[in-house]
Amino acid sequence: MTRVLDAIHLVLKLALGLLVAGLLVPVTMQILARFVDFIPRYIWTEEIARFCFVWMIMVGAMCAVRDGTHFDLEILPESPNPKVEAAKRIFVHLMIFIVAIIFIWYGWRFILFGWFQVSEIAQLPMNWIFVAWPLMGVVSALFLAEKIAREISIMRGARA
Repeated sequence: MTRVLDAIHLVLKLALGLLVAGLLVPVTMQILARFVDFIPRYIWTEEIARFCFVWMIMVGAMCAVRDGTHFDLEILPESPNPKVEAAKRIFVHLMIFIVAIIFIWYGWRFILFGWFQVSEIAQLPMNWIFVAWPLMGVVSALFLAEKIAREISIMRGARA
């Protein structure tokens, strides 16, 4: 299972790089079009940049769940007992899992809402944009299941 999730994580990191590049192209075109007369002012660049930004945020959130780089706040003192620390991490993972379930549930409703909609300028189907929300929930839930299984094995006495 870890190999599959490693492959998914690698694909997500590559997609994140492509999305950053995809964001740079239309934004650069917008900026240059303001100052250079020979570059036409395309309206679609703003919409494509916004869609790349949405996907960049969602893919970045998925990667952050796997990497464990989301913002967190330590309010309890550290325990020398690894089982206590594992239990605390399981609690945090379960809270993030609840958020992932919310993304899946309302993301699905979001897709159904936009199923027959197209974007105003580029005429892209909006369901391809809206699918980012439930996809983020599903992939995050998979990553969290792996983390929770690892923490449970620590609580059972296996080494980290």
